[in-house]
Amino acid sequence: MEEMLIELLKDYGYIISFLWSILEGETGLVMAGVMIHTGDMTLMTSIIVAGLGGFVGDQIYFYIGRFNRTYIHNKLKTQRRKFALATLLLRKYGWWIIFVQRYLYGLRTILPMSIGTTKYSSKMFALINLISAFVWASITIIPAYIFGEEILRVVHFAREHLEFAIPIAIILAGSLGYLFHKVSTPKPHRINKNKAINS
Repeated sequence: MEEMLIELLKDYGYIISFLWSILEGETGLVMAGVMIHTGDMTLMTSIIVAGLGGFVGDQIYFYIGRFNRTYIHNKLKTQRRKFALATLLLRKYGWWIIFVQRYLYGLRTILPMSIGTTKYSSKMFALINLISAFVWASITIIPAYIFGEEILRVVHFAREHLEFAIPIAIILAGSLGYLFHKVSTPKPHRINKNKAINS
């Protein structure tokens, strides 16, 4: 199974990277960086492919918001708080929130859809999104390429010591998820204060 996955990455690495980037997955970019380190992919092509994938992904979410309001209204029933937060962030930070949206845990798909429901310029969104996507691809792929050997050692160790690797991975993932959730979720009194100001 592992050998099959490696062969797929070697043969279809750029296609996999593009599709994975549409789904906003940094794991795919790290994999691309390691493949560059091993000589199976090239740095510039990988950044371009991943950047375009990230760009396409957010454009899809943006136009879902712009042209499929029925879907958005259905999403509001279960994601109302996140949509309200996305609207507040856009009002407060403007174009800057579009640039950093892919780094905000829990809002990566909600923000583009929420912006799409507003009158925000589609051309301006596309421009900022394009620049942001290439920056995102670069700052993820390049470190993975530079530290490719170290990443491979960690993967090899994890494969040989699953009894330690799995609990550590669960703890780290849970801790990072909780941290990002706390950082990206404002306190209730701040939301109420902003609502009072806007009303």
